[in-house]
Amino acid sequence: MRIIKAKDYEDMSKKAANIIASQVIMKPGAVLGLATGSTPIGTYKQLIKKYNNGDLDFSQVTTVNLDEYKGLAKDHDQSYYYFMHQNLFDHINIKPERTFLPDGTQADSDNACADYDRIIAEVGGVDLQLLGIGHNGHIGFNEPGSVFEKDTHCVDLTEKTIQANKRFFASADDVPKQAYTMGIRTIMMARKILLVASGEEKAEIIKEAFFGPVTPAVQASILQLRKHVILVADEAALSQVK
Repeated sequence: MRIIKAKDYEDMSKKAANIIASQVIMKPGAVLGLATGSTPIGTYKQLIKKYNNGDLDFSQVTTVNLDEYKGLAKDHDQSYYYFMHQNLFDHINIKPERTFLPDGTQADSDNACADYDRIIAEVGGVDLQLLGIGHNGHIGFNEPGSVFEKDTHCVDLTEKTIQANKRFFASADDVPKQAYTMGIRTIMMARKILLVASGEEKAEIIKEAFFGPVTPAVQASILQLRKHVILVADEAALSQVK
């Protein structure tokens, strides 16, 4: 694992975007695994800036997203489909037919998950997977548990995750209680993994996930077992790591 210390959130975003940009330049037809949440937004802004400057071409890139809320329509302003279009896709020259997310409108969880695993296999797997990390160590919506789930699955969101996400909704009652998410095996099979973290509130979980025991109680801890993992975090997020 490689750790890159950034000065602050903006610096973290620039460093992460440079890594993703390098992947696209080296392999114009790369498959990028993408994440949502507040942390990657700065990274996406930097990628848009590089595209606008003529430094990046996304016309051959394919994307597969980590997760999607179950039950939200694509045009719902809190769906991850909407998020990705607002924060990246609508601002670059990526082809819409090359962007994939789990289908949150599918009521049949087994079919939705099987369909997404098939899509990931058909595009050839992920070249670079971007991750954030939750306060409880979740990656994607793989919540703390007794096992590492292998493939795409439907997860019941923990109360801690619901409370963390309620700021995006009118109230906690409006936050969906389930989501479809890539499994840990799918994430771990990515050829490279890039995790971004920012802020003092992430310091404790960064220390626990990357310097504590590997356990499904902290899902991100399994990343310790992969060689090609890059952690880009700012000074605050790394404040408990010596």
